[in-house]
Amino acid sequence: MVQFRFMKAFSLFLVLTMVVVLAACSGGNGNNSGSNASPSVKASDTPKESSQEPSEQASEEPAKEENVTVKFGNFSGSGDTAKYLTQMQEAFQKEHPNIKIDIETIAYGDYFTQMQTRVAAGQAPDAYELNYENFVSYAKKGVLLDINPFFDATQFDKSTLNAQALNAFSADGVQYGMPGSFSNVLLFYNKELFEKAKVDLPTKDWTWKEFDEAGAKIRALDKNTYGVFQPIQFHEFYKLVQQNGGSLLNADKTAFTVNTPENVETLQRIVDRVLKTNIMPTQAQLSGVGDWDLFKSGRLGMIVTGVWAFSDFMKNVTFEWDVAVEPGNKKKATHFFSNGLVINKDSKVAEAAFEWIKFLSSSKEAAQIRVDAGWELPAVTYPDVLESYLKLTPPSNRQAVFDSLEYLVTPPVIEQFGEMADILGIHLTAASEGAKTAQQALDDAQKELTDKIKL
Repeated sequence: MVQFRFMKAFSLFLVLTMVVVLAACSGGNGNNSGSNASPSVKASDTPKESSQEPSEQASEEPAKEENVTVKFGNFSGSGDTAKYLTQMQEAFQKEHPNIKIDIETIAYGDYFTQMQTRVAAGQAPDAYELNYENFVSYAKKGVLLDINPFFDATQFDKSTLNAQALNAFSADGVQYGMPGSFSNVLLFYNKELFEKAKVDLPTKDWTWKEFDEAGAKIRALDKNTYGVFQPIQFHEFYKLVQQNGGSLLNADKTAFTVNTPENVETLQRIVDRVLKTNIMPTQAQLSGVGDWDLFKSGRLGMIVTGVWAFSDFMKNVTFEWDVAVEPGNKKKATHFFSNGLVINKDSKVAEAAFEWIKFLSSSKEAAQIRVDAGWELPAVTYPDVLESYLKLTPPSNRQAVFDSLEYLVTPPVIEQFGEMADILGIHLTAASEGAKTAQQALDDAQKELTDKIKL
């Protein structure tokens, strides 16, 4: 039954993903090929070799495997999850002793700026991680390698991955990447603070009203305890406005709608949590303490964050905690994050790079490492792996991960996604610090986005 519920929800998530990605990728560049594949590693049927005459191929001696190094850039293996990526690296290299994986991990906040610069300079790693939001932009720039020839050459079993998840990282029929993982966002809460404040525990039916009321009662416990934390930034805002019936773009995605009354009301609500009711701490009150650290210290009642926190919280939280589907307002909406794995079209070791991303994406071994670590969810179809994910505790209500998939909304994926997110983020920060009213911040954002972003 659990598996059935998961597969139903997961399928819904993937269908949603597919619809948006395909729509966003309609202008994708399909001008890549596998011509840069190295002939020195395992899968010998490279696009270059397949162009030879059959008689010529038959007369050749088997290619001798040479030692190669694949440079791999990523952001999701930073911090506490680094050791799990190392486990995958070691498992892969045991199976492929001639392929060394040189991992470079860059913090998420710097990753896309650095990667954009390196791609422009022709210095991108052989393989690298791209999130769903940025994939379209890179595909359109023609900097990614078509991996279809490698699927054919290695007779890759696509049934190990959900078909829709795989298609999500394609554009115009060209497969530019493989899905690495996905994750979503939940409401995490400190059960002990709820009991101390005599507040009912969160349910999946909660709205902003119950969320704020519980936060206020927990905030009242003492001056150093806060009720809620929900970052005021682009990724939270695009989702929150949809909970309130708003959006950042019009229906046909030809114009920004950032400063509509629904969106202004949304921003005012979350700013009030900081500056008016103070159920959420200001930057000064945080004094450099991170939001996760505040929760782990037992001084925060609720935090809205991703399932990638499971790994850290399972090890480092000493009080009782659990999760619930995050609250909505006029409707429920929660976002998801999906990370894909791509190959630099100019890589000299593309075939080895494919072996590496194939292992990360579809191998049962890598999937089980990810599940055991509580490090997001693999996009694989192995039922036993997915069942084992649900059995892990805490949190007790891990089923909320899959219940949330019923309310997924996707970010506005455009070619200038990074620039759009940066512009809106600057104005949201100004509002959260009291430098601008909510109305002024979104009026300014609307003007700047309209002037600088091409839709």
